[in-house]
This record gives sequence, C-alpha cells and structure tokens, in this order.
Amino acid sequence: MQRRALRKPRRGRTRPRSSRSPQSERLAHANQGKLPPKSQLRAAGDSAEGVRLRSIIVVLWRAGLRISEALALSETDLDPIRGSLLVRHGKGDKRREVGMDRWAWSHLDPWLELRRELPVGRLFCVVRGPTRGRPCATAGIRAQLHHAAAVAGVRRRFAPHQLRHAHAVEMSREGISLIVIQRQLGHADLAITSRYLRGIDSTEIIAAVHERPAPMVPADPLMVPRR
Repeated sequence: MQRRALRKPRRGRTRPRSSRSPQSERLAHANQGKLPPKSQLRAAGDSAEGVRLRSIIVVLWRAGLRISEALALSETDLDPIRGSLLVRHGKGDKRREVGMDRWAWSHLDPWLELRRELPVGRLFCVVRGPTRGRPCATAGIRAQLHHAAAVAGVRRRFAPHQLRHAHAVEMSREGISLIVIQRQLGHADLAITSRYLRGIDSTEIIAAVHERPAPMVPADPLMVPRR
C-alpha cells in the first residue's frame, strides 16, 4: 500500500502587531489628543528634517495613511478648512478622501510654514542640497523613523504601519463606527479592518459591556421579580 506524503501544516496568516504596542505608544503617545512628552516629541530632532519627520508621524498616526500614501501627497491635496486629505493613489490605485483632526493640523503647521520656502511639489520633500524640493525616498524616511524610535527608547523594531493600526484602534475606542474606520483606512473588505482592532484587550471589552445601560425594551413579566 502506497503511503501518501504528509502535507506540512499551513501557517496561519500573520496577525498585525497590537496597536497598543510600546513602539507606537512611546513614539506617538496616542492618548486622546494629549501632547506627547517632550522627549518623544523631540525624538525626531529640531532641524528642518526633524520638523518634516514629526509631520509625517502625525499624518501616519492621526490620518491613518500608509507611508506610501503620505509621501505621495502634494501640497494641493490638503484642505485644512474641511480637515481633509486627498489620497490620489491608494492601495490598488484607488482614490479616496480622508479626515484629520484639528490637533493634527496644528502640529502640521510648522512644516507647512517651512514648505512654503521650498519649490512647489510633494508635501514631504527634500529640504537641502541639489535635490531640494524633490520627493522624499521611502527608504530614507523609514530609516529616519527607525532612528527616531530608537532615540525615544523603543527597543523593539518599529514599523510605520503600527501608527496606522493605532489610528484604527483609537477611533474604535472613541465610538466611531467600523464602516467609517474602513472608509478612512481605504480597506476593500470590512474583515481587514476588524483585524486591525485585535489590539483591544479583554479588559477593555469586559469594561465596555459591564457599563452598558439597562435595557430599553419592556422586561418580560416572567423576568420581573415578585414582591
């Protein structure tokens, strides 16, 4: 009797890291819009490149953009009055408009002031040298983010995508519907968005359910205790 070759067990899909990881919390201190500690705010440095990097962190964190989407933004894609950013080429080359809160816009202002002195073009551009005004290289910005994370005291490897995960979890905690979060992140499938929210731990779930108000519908007569 011929034996069948045993198949290797399929590896499960790697789950995104929890948005409550020390990496994203220590670098951006996602705490309901409160200012991060100065040591973390200044982890990027005070140079023009540092101001640019802090603005990139703000856009990744508070608008939930992918790093490729953030670096593809042009100056004309911003609408501070409406509080919106236009993503022209999202995943799958899809176009979408996203929102960003007032706190984030106020922290983007220092870079916008510097940006006015540079040639017109991409929002996040090179600030010095012969390529001044040209788009930033993704690899270079990733390296700067990793360096800033190390300066802020992050021991484990930091991935910019963790700020996008933090954005999703924070909006969920604020009571924003899953559909809105899905549209904000540009997910084609709601299941992908739900995976982003796995960072919510059981303690939060128990506390949320425990604090539910009494039912509004009339109670069944059998459930009413006799006097």
